[in-house]
Amino acid sequence: MTSNARTHSILTRLAAATAAVALGLGMAACGGDSSSDASASASVSATTAELPKLEGVTASGKLGEKPEVSFKAPLSAENNAAAILQEGDGDALVNGNRICMQLTQYGLTSGEEVATTWTDDVPDCSLILDEDNLPGDASNATLGQIANQLLTGKKVNTTFAVTINDGNDEDQSYMLVATATSQSKDYEVAQGKAVTPPSDLPKVTIGDGGKPSIDMNGYKGSDKLVSQTLIEGEGPEVAEGTYGVVVNYTGWLLDGTQFDSSWDRGQTYDAVLQNMIQGWQEGLVGHTVGSRVLLVIPPDLGYGDQDNGEIPANSTLVFVVDILGKY
Repeated sequence: MTSNARTHSILTRLAAATAAVALGLGMAACGGDSSSDASASASVSATTAELPKLEGVTASGKLGEKPEVSFKAPLSAENNAAAILQEGDGDALVNGNRICMQLTQYGLTSGEEVATTWTDDVPDCSLILDEDNLPGDASNATLGQIANQLLTGKKVNTTFAVTINDGNDEDQSYMLVATATSQSKDYEVAQGKAVTPPSDLPKVTIGDGGKPSIDMNGYKGSDKLVSQTLIEGEGPEVAEGTYGVVVNYTGWLLDGTQFDSSWDRGQTYDAVLQNMIQGWQEGLVGHTVGSRVLLVIPPDLGYGDQDNGEIPANSTLVFVVDILGKY
């Protein structure tokens, strides 16, 4: 297991321990949509809780690089104790932007580093800064709410620490040190350079609201994956190892029957790639944020011989996917 994968695994355990909604690549491991942020916001009371103060932890080193974190182990700290360790020197963090953070995890008992995203340089970009989604109860605050509170009004390269201590098992007592290394705004719709696809592929048109429609154009499918750029975006690339992407999409069978559409639900979809069908995992890699992509997925890279109700067994699937963000 790589250090990056191990970090994801540990953060998944943290999510279970703290019922976290946001912050941490593994914390959206089942996939989902942007409604999770809304539900978290709805649970926050009008009064913002004061978090327990984390004492005895310091950080040094060049801002924007992995900090040298010092504390005396074993460290006794309340659950959700937090502190700003380094004030950032970059641009001001903007409400509504996606915040990318490099994470390092330490055992409170051992004092040892458990895992880090710095090694593979694959930051966690799962947090959308939401100044209204703040802790209403410090003991039950999610990591996303804590991050919102600590990062509101701060700058890029700010480093903070938070402890997770459920009081049941020392192996579940950790400190997460996070550095906000960059920020970006998710696209609302694909935008960039239009690309003319081969004439024998299905023809895609876009309505006024942005939802795609399709004319199969006599297309009979392919026994190989087709991943055709329709719009080439200018954002970061969805690379091997990307944890998730924020998308709008519509899917059809080869006869033109629509079986699913995030557009119809009126909300984007957070697609954790490792949980998606193989055709999505392979077909979106190499494309950039802002892109619109036509995917033709043969059965062996889709649902194979499974009958999924609206998707019959051995179906070729056709998707149009707008890549609006990555994390």
